[in-house]
Amino acid sequence: MQVILLERVAKLGQMGDVVDVKPGFARNYLLLQGKALTASQANIAAFEEQKAQLEARNLETRKEAEALAKRLEGETFVVIRQASDGGNLYGSVTTRDAADVATEGGFSIDRKQVLIRTPIKELGLHDIEVHLHPEVMVVISLNVARSPEEAELQAAGKSIQELEAEEEAAAEFEISELFEDVGGAAAEDADLQHSLNESESDEN
Repeated sequence: MQVILLERVAKLGQMGDVVDVKPGFARNYLLLQGKALTASQANIAAFEEQKAQLEARNLETRKEAEALAKRLEGETFVVIRQASDGGNLYGSVTTRDAADVATEGGFSIDRKQVLIRTPIKELGLHDIEVHLHPEVMVVISLNVARSPEEAELQAAGKSIQELEAEEEAAAEFEISELFEDVGGAAAEDADLQHSLNESESDEN
């Protein structure tokens, strides 16, 4: 099926290009999203008439997207989620979650603009793409943690595995200290008992 593109579409072409696509892709995405028109003679003629306006509108929206991109590029947003001790999430972080935290952070983002290439199913820092315009894309980071405190530690470069190992080591240290205290007290009790026994022997 032939369509005429009303904007740049990755891996397809630029605005005004007439391209061959699968009918399903055209109907369910390109035509539905207003990114293309069927390449009939009437539509091509209509596009040529409106081309200057479409290009001007595209330039304006691109400038707006580039201004937002400068502020958004490299930003990190915290997503709080429940997870197992091993760091696996109960569920996954979605494009809606990413859009919501970015919007809460002062950036107006729609979930349709977010692209998560690999499903986020564990704690840690994850880079995702935000397509602000057909010609403008930025990368942001999601800091997925079980608490704000854990997010801070992860932001400082510590992985969930390292945090778990540190907590285990601290717990083991406390237990060993406790046993040493108990052992020391027991030894003192034994010394005291020994002294008492010797005193009784001397008296006898």
